[in-house]
Amino acid sequence: MLSATRKQLISSVFIAALFSLSSHSQAHGVEPFKGLLTPESVIQAADGKVYVSEINEFGKDGDGQIRVIDHGKASVLVQGLDDPKGLAIIGTDLFVADKSRIWRVPLNQAQPKAEVYIAASDFPQVPQFLNDLAADANGNLYASDSGDIMGSGKGGAVYKITPQRKLSLLIDGKADPRILAPNGLLADAKGEQLLIVDFTSGVLYNYEVAGKRLQQVASGLGGGDGIVRQANGTIYVSDWKNGKVYRVENNQAVLLKDGYQSAADIALSQDDHHLLVPDMKAGVLDVIRLK
Repeated sequence: MLSATRKQLISSVFIAALFSLSSHSQAHGVEPFKGLLTPESVIQAADGKVYVSEINEFGKDGDGQIRVIDHGKASVLVQGLDDPKGLAIIGTDLFVADKSRIWRVPLNQAQPKAEVYIAASDFPQVPQFLNDLAADANGNLYASDSGDIMGSGKGGAVYKITPQRKLSLLIDGKADPRILAPNGLLADAKGEQLLIVDFTSGVLYNYEVAGKRLQQVASGLGGGDGIVRQANGTIYVSDWKNGKVYRVENNQAVLLKDGYQSAADIALSQDDHHLLVPDMKAGVLDVIRLK
């Protein structure tokens, strides 16, 4: 039998381990959350707060919003948006893609207000369906216009926006006919490589920015929506049309989880071990534990 001292030591270690795990989970704020209003995109900031874009009623202007979830408690960050979708954080600013413009929300303000960062008129042609956002370590922002995503499934484009707000077209269907309705984006740290998943074709591409070369990485991703990459290099892609999340392995789409109504724009938690999945139609933010 164990001595009383031995039992007390084991009990103390066990309690400490539980406390550590609980604190770790709370610190990263990665608990599932229900009752969201058509959640499209999610991102977690360095301080552990989780931001979710809520479209609410699709096509109805003014009822969209950004919600922040902090230690399981949710509050509205900003209201009065239209159909907010992709999110990106650069420094202390949250950027939001919304129809044909991009908002900036300063997170270091006591009462943040959304301001137009890039207007529709700043684009070479008015975007039909601004969708995802990505950022690199140099402060550049990347935006996808999914074009006529609900109609012909064509007409999309991908743009780059510098910290000085200089906007340039990276690629569209005229430059390469494989670009149909680009959705999810993921830039490397230097902004030299950009992963693009196309909603219409379900193909994941890698775009070399300097060389302007588009190369296929994987196919069979359905209505490709969000892209993330773990520190170990593993890529995950969500399939909005079929309610699935895939892991890309050896240039193949391997099913990670299904059963969603519409798996939208995913994100990684700050600890790199949780995948945050907005199920748009279900109004739920799911969390998948990763290796």
